[in-house]
Amino acid sequence: MKNLFKTLLVAGALMLTNPIFATAEKAPVSKEKTETIENNAKKQLTNTTPAAPLADEAKNGGLHQTIKEKISEGGIEFMSIVLICLIIGLIISVERVITLSMSSSNVKKLMNNVGTALQQDGVKAAQELCKSTKGPVAGIFAQGFNRIDLGMEAVEKSIENYGGSEMGKLEKGLSWISLFIALAPMFGFMGTVIGMIAAFDTIETAEEIQIAQVAGGIKTALLTTVAGLIVAVILQVFYNYIVSKIDAISGEMEDATNDFIDLLIVTNQFKK
Repeated sequence: MKNLFKTLLVAGALMLTNPIFATAEKAPVSKEKTETIENNAKKQLTNTTPAAPLADEAKNGGLHQTIKEKISEGGIEFMSIVLICLIIGLIISVERVITLSMSSSNVKKLMNNVGTALQQDGVKAAQELCKSTKGPVAGIFAQGFNRIDLGMEAVEKSIENYGGSEMGKLEKGLSWISLFIALAPMFGFMGTVIGMIAAFDTIETAEEIQIAQVAGGIKTALLTTVAGLIVAVILQVFYNYIVSKIDAISGEMEDATNDFIDLLIVTNQFKK
């Protein structure tokens, strides 16, 4: 089931990125695009009748067209890296959200069923019930039943080790999400710095400096920073939600472990 979700997410990401990168390949390189913007700015300063605004064309093309144009203006070199960080980060985040949602269970209902099976049918029936139930809490109970003949200390140690292993599985992928949260703005800033250097090189070599000529290059450079910050904000929201979900499941596991030990003590399951 998890592999199916991952396949669907990757397919959706490819469908999303194919038209964007196709447009970026058809578009001229960032330097030529900057020169075009500068020429248009010069024409707007010299002509008394302004040309048709490009913003109207972007609005007619919709949000998708606007995003593709901004990626082309910002430079495909760094904008593509930021976009890749977003896509991979979203794939991991959505997979984690789905996995954690499937890991959640009704602990009270499970505890009641285990207690009923333990009192009526014995340890083996309760153990089979835990094995047939999905979730880390049921796995902890099953692991405890495996060591019940060795005494309370063995059960507690076994549960502790198994719980640590389950926590590692729940936290899987968090480091990658945090990495992309850090990388996206870094690459955005790098693109901005390089763009600013190119703009100042143009100022240094130009005989006459025009505000429109400088503003076009600076705007193009700042687009990568905006893109990196947007990606970081989106992934940060997913990261915080996943961490809160893990904390909630961890709390359920600790409470269920204590109730499970109490249940075994009350029902006199430990051999003396």
